[in-house]
Amino acid sequence: MISSFLTKISSSWKTPELLLYVLAAGVPLSFATWQALLNNFAIERAAYTGVEIGILQSLREVPGFLAFTTIFVLLILREQTFALLSLALLGIGTAITGLFPSVIGLYCTTVVMSIGFHYFQTLQISLSLQWVSKERAAEVLGRIIAVGAFASLATYGLIYLTKTLLGLDYVFVYLAGGGATLALALFAWLAFPRIDGEYEQFKHLVLRRRYWLYYALTFMSGARRQIFIVFAAFMMVEKFGYSVEAVTLLFLVNCVFNMLFATWIGRMVSRFGERLALTIEYVGLVIVFTAYAFVESPLIAAGLYIIDHAFFAMAIAMKTYFQKIADPRDIAPTAGVSFTINHIAAVFLPVLMGFVWIFSPALVFLAGAGMALVSLLLARLVPERPALGTEVIWQERSASVPAE
Repeated sequence: MISSFLTKISSSWKTPELLLYVLAAGVPLSFATWQALLNNFAIERAAYTGVEIGILQSLREVPGFLAFTTIFVLLILREQTFALLSLALLGIGTAITGLFPSVIGLYCTTVVMSIGFHYFQTLQISLSLQWVSKERAAEVLGRIIAVGAFASLATYGLIYLTKTLLGLDYVFVYLAGGGATLALALFAWLAFPRIDGEYEQFKHLVLRRRYWLYYALTFMSGARRQIFIVFAAFMMVEKFGYSVEAVTLLFLVNCVFNMLFATWIGRMVSRFGERLALTIEYVGLVIVFTAYAFVESPLIAAGLYIIDHAFFAMAIAMKTYFQKIADPRDIAPTAGVSFTINHIAAVFLPVLMGFVWIFSPALVFLAGAGMALVSLLLARLVPERPALGTEVIWQERSASVPAE
């Protein structure tokens, strides 16, 4: 009896939700390390110019574009196993980065890191929507963002301590960040049992006409993300002369915001619904991108950057919208397809907008405002109560009309 009680206590914490939090903490340990050191390492050790860094960033996005291949790997591996292996690969790619200080070496380690990162991101979305009930999904997704933000904050602090104050070499810092992710993946492998979702997932590509609104929202979200990632921070440096320290401080503020408010945002999405949450997000983005185009104050620009990043947490609504309208067996295959759709814009938009930037930076941000406006129009098509068979608002309205 005592043995049974102790066994129950020892296994009570090994829940699917806790595993999701552990895995979420593992990603920033590597990715924040890689991202924070990249530009300095590329220039100081690998002698990169703008040409090489552009090629590297394009190579980094390729695995995201190929995320649909997740479903083929799932023919061989269980989804939980694949997620842990992907997290481990992210850690390995980061850990060995400092050992290959050359143009080709950095290309190769970046691709290894990126494969692990993008496959894991795809699987994390899928497992979250399978393991967590629809009633709690938004709040749990908010907590996942908050855990990741806390891990990022801790990683930036440790990088400052080890690299800036202690003067440790890039090799050691990369090994530490990647090694920490690898250790968490190993812990998750050994500590947590096999967790099966309620429904067995389809093992083939899924593209359904009735998910068209979700696909469209996903594509527009990816396009908006590129404007923010590529050009918002670039404007801070080029137009307002922000230093590395100032840009890093913006990253830290963003991490603190997500850590403090992402869970609350998830609760609000759960309470008020996806349609209102997405509407607020895209109205805000139209205003922010328009303001980017004409801002002349570095302080106002920093405020816009923080507000812009804060809207990323609102993307919870898009995930829970899909969870509510989807056949439960479609979640894993659709996660890969949607991640690929999200990265289509990453293939061409930075290059296209880069040429536009030469002539008019303001026009780039006005284009971003236009994208946000299109997203707003799409968001208004989301039903108040999305469900299987009620994917767009006119289905909800027609269902409410009594039959004659």
